[in-house]
Amino acid sequence: MHGGEERTMPHDRLELLREALPYIQKFKGKTFVVKLGGKVTEDPATRQSLAEEIALCHQVGIRIVVVHGGGNQVTHLARRLGVEQRIVLGRRITDDETLEIAKMIFAGKINTEVAAALHRSGLPAVGLTGFDGSLIRARRRRPQRLVDPATGREQTIDYGHVGDIETVNGQLLQLLLENGYLPVVCCLAADDQGNIFNINADTLAAELAIALEAEKLILLTDVEGIFLKRDDPTTKLSRLTLAQLEELLASGRLTEGMLPKADAIRRVLARGHTTVHIINGCRRNALLQEIFTDAGSGTMISAV
Repeated sequence: MHGGEERTMPHDRLELLREALPYIQKFKGKTFVVKLGGKVTEDPATRQSLAEEIALCHQVGIRIVVVHGGGNQVTHLARRLGVEQRIVLGRRITDDETLEIAKMIFAGKINTEVAAALHRSGLPAVGLTGFDGSLIRARRRRPQRLVDPATGREQTIDYGHVGDIETVNGQLLQLLLENGYLPVVCCLAADDQGNIFNINADTLAAELAIALEAEKLILLTDVEGIFLKRDDPTTKLSRLTLAQLEELLASGRLTEGMLPKADAIRRVLARGHTTVHIINGCRRNALLQEIFTDAGSGTMISAV
């Protein structure tokens, strides 16, 4: 009895708390890099729900860096403005007009909306681009010879204003994290001359996870994880090793949108102890389920 009224908590909720406790203890003080895909950030209700899940992680002592893309929003605005878009093997070719759109969407609309959602959840979010505080130094990607899987023909691709990461200033992020702030990093960076580049958000998240020696890299997308058969939800893989991921890549089972993620995953697992998770960020509580329960909600990939 409390205050003259009987107060009870359903048994299943108590079990969830019991299950979560070891994970809360294990991850306190650890760093997670959480990457939000474009579709995850589009819907205000989804964005706010996710901000509340991130806030809970922050409140139990997990240090979080949020990275976001926004490819969907760039595509939608480009269509409205009549700017043709071209995506090759999951990566966007960024011409002059597309770069202007990317700057508006990434550093303006999405970064502000994500930071505002986190702020509403009581978090001291700090919106950043890659060139704030020289966080990311990049160089223009050189033209590349690629084989088009649809035709089997080799072609030279000039990605335009797309950058490859050269260095990461992890010190800046550590300073923010140590003082209780939550960085929100958009996928734009610059070279020493101030030329601005579009950086693949999965790649950026991977490089930040490596620089920070993060415990986890969590990729939030609009699918439940990695599937053996593309359109069959019963074939979802709950756990994968790097070797098994390589087998899936070699078999051609991964779709174009998953290819940049696979590259990012390989990069992280080859250089540290970080585990990588792919989950459906559009589904309420999927992030909490993945972190704090035994079963998880998506696909976890580890080195071995």
